[in-house]
Amino acid sequence: MTMEEFNEKYANHIEDGHYGLALHNEKIVDMLDGIFQVLTLDPDFTFSQIKVKFGHSRIYSNADDEINRSIERLIDRAYVAIETYS
Repeated sequence: MTMEEFNEKYANHIEDGHYGLALHNEKIVDMLDGIFQVLTLDPDFTFSQIKVKFGHSRIYSNADDEINRSIERLIDRAYVAIETYS
């Protein structure tokens, strides 16, 4: 899945005035899609940005801080794994 496809799929959950996902690695986007299929079961779930900032991933959402930190760690570890095994 591309970044554009992800943002289109979850457009109803992107906060107004924000761009959503800004990651281009399709393997990581696919991983996030699986996570978001669960998060979006809550109709009130929203996010504004998912990006890499200062060398680490960041997600800004209304999910619990622990969930956001867990997603950030997964993204960071996925990037390391991709670089290591590619």
